[in-house]
Amino acid sequence: MPIHTMRAVRLHEHGGPEVLRYDEVPIPEPGPGEALVRVHAVGVNPPDWYLRGGLTRMPGEPESTVRLPVIPGTDVSGVVEAVAADVDGLAVGDEVFGLLRFPSFDGSAYAEYVAAPAADLARKPAGIDHVHAAGAPMAGLTAWQFLIEVGHGHPSPFQEQPHRPTALDAATTVIINGAAGGVGHFALQLAKWRGAHVIAVASGAHESFLGDLGADRFIDYTRSRPEELVHDVDLVLDTVGGPDSKRFLRTLKRGGAQFPVLPGDFDEEETAKLGVTVSSAQVRSNGAQLAELGRLLDTGRVRVAIDSTFALADARAAHERAARGHIQGKIVLTAGDDG
Repeated sequence: MPIHTMRAVRLHEHGGPEVLRYDEVPIPEPGPGEALVRVHAVGVNPPDWYLRGGLTRMPGEPESTVRLPVIPGTDVSGVVEAVAADVDGLAVGDEVFGLLRFPSFDGSAYAEYVAAPAADLARKPAGIDHVHAAGAPMAGLTAWQFLIEVGHGHPSPFQEQPHRPTALDAATTVIINGAAGGVGHFALQLAKWRGAHVIAVASGAHESFLGDLGADRFIDYTRSRPEELVHDVDLVLDTVGGPDSKRFLRTLKRGGAQFPVLPGDFDEEETAKLGVTVSSAQVRSNGAQLAELGRLLDTGRVRVAIDSTFALADARAAHERAARGHIQGKIVLTAGDDG
């Protein structure tokens, strides 16, 4: 008898980590342009806990697409189980990873199987396992689209002008704030890949980790203020955001740029007076870019750091870990044989 059901983590209501339920649900059918993926590992990302907490409308979307109960999650690594008739280039048995249907809350990744748009998938790098591959899609693509190439023409919900990455080379100095986190640790490595001089800002516990990833200088924000120590930089990538983000403008040279991953509160008069640009983007699913990042992962040029892993059934504990903060790399859920 074929198996028609699977286990998945669902929200039946919004709230704290305790509302994540481990349910038995039907295995999805892949629609046109989709593949059914047997999930080995799932990356945990901020939108997962935003959705759990009650955010149901993506920035830029006119209304919510969320209907409870909902399966959260966007980042998967697994094996193709079936493909729709119109899908070329993917076959049953292929190992793949991807950021699914982002920006939306329709990824449904916290599950043993997921129907994934083929365009959102790339071949899993042979050189890394499913756990590490699942940690890469959203955080890696965010760093890629902010720093290397946007890769799409969709308007940002956060600003009118298109986001344009700063050219990075040996003459460029970059500050990465929140360098030990998911987006930050990828951004540090991508900036180094492009030859830039990178100053990593994080708490002291992460100093040796960031040195290993290639940081040229480390600043412990719990002991000193980066804006008092560093000036004349070309780019600040701020993965932390919040009201403190503005202070990094003072580290920039004229003509420099600050890229807030979370749109912040900036004063247009101040940025104009300083002669700097503030620009943001919204990460979007992109299988082709993920394949490019995958080549760097395969050779070890970019590494995925894993903070912790939890079985899919223990998604609550994973969200509790996320809430404690000071994450080093990525939190990943394992499904099936990897659990």
